Amino acid sequence: MRTMKLISEKKALERLRKLISDFRFEISNKYEHRSKSCLTCDVQGSCCLDAHFVNVHISRLESVNIKNILDAMPDVRRQDVDKRIEETIERYGLNLAGDTFARTYACPLFEAAIGCLVHETGKPIPCITHACYENVADLPPDELQAEQERLIDDLNDRTYGPATRWLPLPLAIRRR
Repeated sequence: MRTMKLISEKKALERLRKLISDFRFEISNKYEHRSKSCLTCDVQGSCCLDAHFVNVHISRLESVNIKNILDAMPDVRRQDVDKRIEETIERYGLNLAGDTFARTYACPLFEAAIGCLVHETGKPIPCITHACYENVADLPPDELQAEQERLIDDLNDRTYGPATRWLPLPLAIRRR
C-alpha cells in the first residue's frame, strides 16, 4: 500500500482558494450568462434561505477556510454569524447521527443586502454551481461539480488523512 504524503494546512488552503477561484471563473464564463442574475432576482437570497432546499455539505478543509474568513470579520459581526450558525443547527435539528444528507436548512452565511459572506474565496462548490436557469440544457453538467468535489476531497485527504467526513455547512463550521 502506497503512503500518501501530507501537505500543510496553509498550502492546502492556498490550493483550495485557487480551485474555488478557477471553478467560479469557469461557471461564470461558460454557464452563468444563461441564468437569471441574483442581482435582479425578485426574491434575492431565497435559494440560500430555502430551508426545504439547502443541504450543502463541506469538507474539513473548506470549513477551515470559511472559519478563517469569518474570524477576520469584526468581533460583533462574527459573533452574530456564530449565533446564526448555532440557531440554524438547533432550529433544523442538524447533528451527526443518521443521514445528514436527508436534512435541509437555511444558510446562516447569507445576509440580506450583502449576500453570501464567503462569496469571494470560500463559497462552496454546490453554491457556485447553483443559479436560476430557465432551461435544463443550460445547467452546468453534474460532472463539473463532482470533479471539483473529488479534487477537494483529495486535497482534504492529503491535508488531514483519509476518511474525513463531509458535514452540513453549519456543523462543519462549528466543529472546526
